[in-house]
Amino acid sequence: MSPAFPPTRRERRRGLAGALCLAMLAAALPAAPVRAELPDAIARLKPSIVLVGYFRSTDSPRFRFSGTGFAVGDGGTVATNAHVLQPADVVGDASLVVQVPGGGTTWQARPAKVLEIDRAHDLALLRIEGAPLPAVALRNSDTVREGQSAAFMGFPIGGMLGFAPVTHRATVSSIASVSLPAPTGQQLTARLIRGAREGNFDIFQLDGTAYPGNSGGPLFDPANGEVIGVVNMTLLKNTREAALSQPSGISYAIPANFVIQLLGQRRPAE
Repeated sequence: MSPAFPPTRRERRRGLAGALCLAMLAAALPAAPVRAELPDAIARLKPSIVLVGYFRSTDSPRFRFSGTGFAVGDGGTVATNAHVLQPADVVGDASLVVQVPGGGTTWQARPAKVLEIDRAHDLALLRIEGAPLPAVALRNSDTVREGQSAAFMGFPIGGMLGFAPVTHRATVSSIASVSLPAPTGQQLTARLIRGAREGNFDIFQLDGTAYPGNSGGPLFDPANGEVIGVVNMTLLKNTREAALSQPSGISYAIPANFVIQLLGQRRPAE
């Protein structure tokens, strides 16, 4: 083994000069942007997530959960799926109610009314009474690309798991043109997919599993919490019950641009 010799004065000067150059180069480079992680996005969105359902004092339970929603616009408006709203002959004299976060694990019931309905895209806007909620940031959904990461939040299987928002990761596996089945967007079968007319509108296919109760919840970018869509339906193998015992792992979401359009034409709050 060759003996080790201490560096010469010239070598030390070269080393110091190199270190100084690296330090100057690092200072000149722009700092990398700090991207929020999924936990930060969840914390930002949870105060905007609500329960949509119907209240009747003689029922047990008095509140019947129907779907998920989230605050948009001025915070006094809630976006959800149109099929979350039940027909009048089904609800009878029950009142439309939105339960908003009340702090901790509590929820506060607020009367709601329908502002706008877009049945072609299975979307609805509701107006809630009381103080506004933190509104989500809606992103131009034309920027969404196949293969990008996403997440969605809602109340899968309704109250069976307790009324606490649940988040699932997903990937936008496809952006395809489909038409929604009538009269609801709750169940999409392979037959209806094959029979969909071309040239309707693009919808996001996800590889995450949504369940009954997720309908109307936000699909969002896990990096910054921006909402890019509204969870709409799950591909069912057979029946609604099969979605619980044998989930297909394929779900769909309506692009957020249709929510933005609906907000643009809503009636002013009274």
